[in-house]
Amino acid sequence: MNTFTYSYPVKVYFGEKAAENNLRAELAKVGDSVMLAYGGGSIKKNGVYDELMGILKAAGKTVTEFTGIMSNPTYEKVQEGAKLAKDNSIDFILAVGGGSVIDCCKVVSAQAKLDKDIWDYEYVEHGSPADFIPMGAVVTAFGTGAEMNNGAVITNEEKKSKSPLWGAFYDFAILDPVYTMTMPMKQVISGAFDSLSHSMETYMGSPRAKAVSFGGEVSLSDEINEATQRNIIRNIRATIMNPEDVGARSELIWAAAMAENGMLKIGKVTDFQCHMLEHQLGAYTDCNHGQGLAVLHPVLYRHMLPEAAPQFARMAVEVWGIDSAGKSEEELANAFIDALASFIKEIGLPTTFTEMNISEDTDFKAIADSTILTGGCAKKFDREELLEILLECR
Repeated sequence: MNTFTYSYPVKVYFGEKAAENNLRAELAKVGDSVMLAYGGGSIKKNGVYDELMGILKAAGKTVTEFTGIMSNPTYEKVQEGAKLAKDNSIDFILAVGGGSVIDCCKVVSAQAKLDKDIWDYEYVEHGSPADFIPMGAVVTAFGTGAEMNNGAVITNEEKKSKSPLWGAFYDFAILDPVYTMTMPMKQVISGAFDSLSHSMETYMGSPRAKAVSFGGEVSLSDEINEATQRNIIRNIRATIMNPEDVGARSELIWAAAMAENGMLKIGKVTDFQCHMLEHQLGAYTDCNHGQGLAVLHPVLYRHMLPEAAPQFARMAVEVWGIDSAGKSEEELANAFIDALASFIKEIGLPTTFTEMNISEDTDFKAIADSTILTGGCAKKFDREELLEILLECR
């Protein structure tokens, strides 16, 4: 395990009635001018809006609403929110929604305190924002774990780039599984698959991982990761069998947080090449993130297999429960990819871009050429091979 320093700033209030029981105490710590940020208005249909507005009013807060935050939030929307925050002297941001709302507000929080364009500041000047509007998150759609970190994925339509920006950490996050019960099932499954993808991409930074039958060492971070993956797989199945199972939702919302709260990454270097490729796919097609990952992962992993066989083989045994008896490392590695691909079909996620209605005319070369290349823990990809992967996914 690599050397590390671990500290985490996000306080989590987990469980039913978490907002009712804890939000007022948190609001007492902040100023009177609050921005309430949310997406398309589903929180007005499911009662969350009325509940939170009641708590805000009871706390004596003046509320400015920042609405219409879309999936794959745009840089233009970030700037709109930052201007709104400045114009209304916002003291605190309460972000209510899933990863898109929560990511957008991280950057709004930073941009509102910055006198220069944050995209250029981070990508051209290589600066890091240090001043933020304090924030809290109320999670109504799980999967991204966005409430647990300060990274945001923002689509800059002018630059044709869906890329990470770094903003503020949330002071606290409210995770009430009941709030997620009105999520459309497709969103539930694609979000939960994103959590599984986060775990796998983190796990790939495990060069010492070996299949059980081949010996070798594995870190505590990776063993926790294996348990997280097993939990996600089990509870996706449980949620599909019974969409009203609050217990399964509780497990999935916490698994999403675990995948992104730093615990699985302690002492490791991670590999998020599949995410980087999907981000650019989203920049060109505005596709659903979890669905894009579901199509890409098996194909990308086939390309990675010769270099990543030890990690894949161990996941076959420890995550998917495949019997290692009589199997070589390569056979187990292939069995892992087969199990993952079968699971994607089982839970109703797409397996090709055609199923996602992504046109054959999409400029896949431009996507590959503009994708951020990661360091590559098992394998460092080049743009030519990323293009091959995209074309195979059609």
